[in-house]
Amino acid sequence: MTAMVLMRALFFICLQCPNNIYRIYITNFPNIKSENIEYVIVRLIQAIVFSLAILNYSISFYVFIISSSRFRRQVKYVLVKKCWKRCMQWHYLTNNQVAPQNVESFTDLWWTVDDAEKEITFEYHVKSTGWIALGISPAGGMKGADIAVEWVETSGKVYLQDRHAVGNTRPILDNTTQDWFVLQGREKDGLTAIRFKRLLDTCDSMDVPIKSGTNILIYAYGLVDLDSNQSEIDIIYHDTRRNTRIIPLRSYADPPSDEKFNGLDTFEFRLNNYLVPSTGTTYHCKIYKVPNKYPVKRHAIAHKILVDSQNTDLIHHLDLYECDPMATFNDEKLPDDLCDDIYDEVKLCSSNFATVWAVGGDIVTRRDNSGIRFYLGNKHRKHDLGFLTLGIRADPFGLAIPLRVDRFTIDSYCPSEASRNFPKSGINVIFALPHTHLQGASIWTKLIGNNTAIQYLFNAETYDFNYQFQNRLPKPIKLYPGDSFATRCIYNTMNKNVSTVGGERTRDEMCLHMFTYYPRMNDLYTCVTINDKSAWQDIMNTSSSIDNKIIKEWFLAKTWTSESKIQCLPVLPTYEDLKPEGCNL
Repeated sequence: MTAMVLMRALFFICLQCPNNIYRIYITNFPNIKSENIEYVIVRLIQAIVFSLAILNYSISFYVFIISSSRFRRQVKYVLVKKCWKRCMQWHYLTNNQVAPQNVESFTDLWWTVDDAEKEITFEYHVKSTGWIALGISPAGGMKGADIAVEWVETSGKVYLQDRHAVGNTRPILDNTTQDWFVLQGREKDGLTAIRFKRLLDTCDSMDVPIKSGTNILIYAYGLVDLDSNQSEIDIIYHDTRRNTRIIPLRSYADPPSDEKFNGLDTFEFRLNNYLVPSTGTTYHCKIYKVPNKYPVKRHAIAHKILVDSQNTDLIHHLDLYECDPMATFNDEKLPDDLCDDIYDEVKLCSSNFATVWAVGGDIVTRRDNSGIRFYLGNKHRKHDLGFLTLGIRADPFGLAIPLRVDRFTIDSYCPSEASRNFPKSGINVIFALPHTHLQGASIWTKLIGNNTAIQYLFNAETYDFNYQFQNRLPKPIKLYPGDSFATRCIYNTMNKNVSTVGGERTRDEMCLHMFTYYPRMNDLYTCVTINDKSAWQDIMNTSSSIDNKIIKEWFLAKTWTSESKIQCLPVLPTYEDLKPEGCNL
């Protein structure tokens, strides 16, 4: 600030002094027009000094740019973060797009999220000249939904109403605050297109906050516009012209089209007419050999999940691991059987994720055999991608959840020792995939530095097992040597009459948070928490040897009531938490 003031004062003196000197001179030595040459010279000098004096009023911006790095940062923020971003939103609202399921031929939705302004902008296209509506639902139905109802009159005027649904009836006008705002709209060739926005969290009791994780959209449209001339504008029933879609609005990674990868080399890892057992949950493991026909290293730049259309209700998830270099196999007889039956053979191939797909993510259905197709880029990339998994080991030692609890919290902690070999320049986290089973309600991971929470790596405030996505982070998050990580999973077991333990079956539970990052680390794949055997022995009041089976039987046999208590397991490291945000501060 001092430098800015001094620079401004210096320029003021330099630019104003010539004008002052000229005025003093011309007052004492007036010029006579008859002396043509001298008169012209004096007029030229006058024009120059006047120009310098006028420049004094417009040069402040440039002086501040030169003298203050803080001012330069602020200008860059306004031009890049504000003006340019608004222009891009206005002209190219294409960051994310979905065609809502079941009515693809009638509706399209685009949106962008502005984290700086904490708002979201939608552009909604419907093949109708009537009213259109888009809402955020708390549970998938009408009840409690926050709904924007829009229409375009023949005059071209665009209308938007902020409404709230109290049940499966016509939504009422929001009588608290107007939180949806129309930006522009048009109606042409039988198509209605309207752009509108709202805050991610409006702090309005009649609205639904748009949280990170999965969000539930409801949408509908009518065949005629609402009558804006009526004293009480009401909605004509939409009949069957409505649907719902679950999607992570704040972190959706729009999948590229197949055309983007035309002409690239591919290879596939697929099952071969595998007969699915009739048991409740089956984990099948198969070792594949990566093609070795390429003379130089090639990068797989994309993959496509191939799921038999008749088996989408059976496929829970597909995991691909990279084998440890120490693993050796007979290429003529690679292991291919139930995971438990060949565990000893494949245990060196069960730590380092190469890619993950879980139920609910974007899939493409092809043929009769499930698998993964990889696309090989023609150019070598600068970095390899890596996967880092945080959370709890999925067995009874790590996870044990009582029945009929509306909010049961389990924490894990990955200490700073795990990150000590990170490069000094750091690694960059770009995607997050939270994973629990049916009872999971929320999952987050925080970045911890110097015993202080710095930020969320990802916070799936609203998690849905049936809709699991690779969540794209708004911008890469840097992790450095010495960083720690805290992961929390929250479960709801109100619909269960038996307790739940960690395990691979869908009715068991998991608490895993998987992150994609670069550049890849070769010595860190997983950092998970597990409770010490002695702690369980103390809880069970036994000195006998215990294993997963014994813990599970003891825990499931225990009678739980609202007054039940159990001795706490060892406490995890503490840290200074993030300051609370939101409406109730």
